Amino acid sequence: MSPDRAGRGEGPHGAGPRGAGPRRAGPGQASPGRSQPPRRRRTDPARRAALDVLRAVATSDAYANLVLPGLLRERGVTGRDAAFATELAYGTLRLRGRYDAILSRCTRGRALDTLDPAVLDVLRLGAHQLLGMRVPAHAAVAETVALTREAVGPAPTGLVNAVLRAVAARSTEEWLAVVADEVDPAGEDDVARLSATESHPPWVTRALRQALLADGRDAGELADLLRADNDPPGVTLVARPGLVGPADLAAKVAAQTGERPAPGRWSPRAVLLGGGDPGRLPAVRAAAAGVQDEGSQLVALALAAAPVPERDTAWLDLCAGPGGKAALLGALAARRGVTLLANEVAPHRADLVRAAVAALPAGTVTVQVGDGRAVGPAHPGAFDRVLVDAPCTGLGALRRRPEARWRRTPADLAGLGALQRELLGAALDATRPGGVVAYATCSPHLAETRTVVTDVTGRRGDVEVLDAAAVVQEVGRRPLPGLAGPFVQLWPHLHGTDAMFLALLRRRSAP
Repeated sequence: MSPDRAGRGEGPHGAGPRGAGPRRAGPGQASPGRSQPPRRRRTDPARRAALDVLRAVATSDAYANLVLPGLLRERGVTGRDAAFATELAYGTLRLRGRYDAILSRCTRGRALDTLDPAVLDVLRLGAHQLLGMRVPAHAAVAETVALTREAVGPAPTGLVNAVLRAVAARSTEEWLAVVADEVDPAGEDDVARLSATESHPPWVTRALRQALLADGRDAGELADLLRADNDPPGVTLVARPGLVGPADLAAKVAAQTGERPAPGRWSPRAVLLGGGDPGRLPAVRAAAAGVQDEGSQLVALALAAAPVPERDTAWLDLCAGPGGKAALLGALAARRGVTLLANEVAPHRADLVRAAVAALPAGTVTVQVGDGRAVGPAHPGAFDRVLVDAPCTGLGALRRRPEARWRRTPADLAGLGALQRELLGAALDATRPGGVVAYATCSPHLAETRTVVTDVTGRRGDVEVLDAAAVVQEVGRRPLPGLAGPFVQLWPHLHGTDAMFLALLRRRSAP
């Protein structure tokens, strides 16, 4: 959805379509290169909210998707202004690396790390308006200077004005060419070039390239994958079985919002929204539906569809928070007369699971707080189907978690890898012979996906790797391209989903 006043330059936003270059001042319009921006007492609430989100992310390890909605509600920012604030905050966080590369060439030799952090965040917001949102140059510079004066103080306003005028002197495409030429003048280092221009830390770019190759993809897809990470995702709903059907959910959304949602591309339970706040929909508030990426839906549907011989009465979600997969599994379980134990180690996330499953029949889902690694010893061989949605770096959901690419480091992999192996081992211990374990991560990093599965299965003689790709194709609305099996790796640029990984493992009797 285009931000407020798209393409017309009205009011303080003057926003046009996302991703285009800055507009040039026409005859009779103020140009940032001709005069000092006018003084303003206050900037608009949307820009101030975006800056406050950036500061919260930088200073308190907050998550933008948790901070921004509360700020907008508290300050009464709604409609197109809320859309403007959302794109400004999220887009700036996603493209921070690109904008830092550009800003560093506009500060007249002053290193960015010598700037006041709040001033740097203001400059990033200004750069995104100029290069990522097509706000007219005069509006972007004037409003960003006003924001600086209000939020930081008058001293840096001259610097902000000068730097943003320099940024506005070139289009997005021109700046990307400059950055690429300086980073990779010989045109031989695609990781360095794409890391700078597509705003990913080099270690992430390198890991994504390796994951593409391991999945049988072409390394030439790397640029498309990184660009897909920088595109804001749409809103996908899941219609939970037995509570609401996809067609009925789409009709309810249409009646309330006037828009006609589309069916999902891959999941038979998915409904695609054009935008807006899904939390305002009655079906979502009643937990008959939820917000859930199609890749996440396919993981739950595949586990429920994998063949399990003999009994099928008890399921387990080992790491259930925040509850999306648990709610879909619980809805499927209720229709089969099956019970689901949803285990979550963090009490506040367990509360989110309880809210997600609140509409299901009483007794279907039991939510407990505990360490998933202890469930195997406590319930040996007790479950027929087990989901391990393992804690991971989240590199497959960079579209949704814009700060994650800057917050994660390669050092995180060691601790997470050890935990992932222990959780998968506990899940297998909790599964009866003949039962199935689904190991899933929202990361394509090989150290969190194939390596974990092969390490754990290689140490045991009681595990069979199933063809997860065949099961996903069976439950999907239509054939998904690029699934070679036995593992499933989804891709934002290919499937339009988060980069979910799925392995299905059958527990066998010990040799």
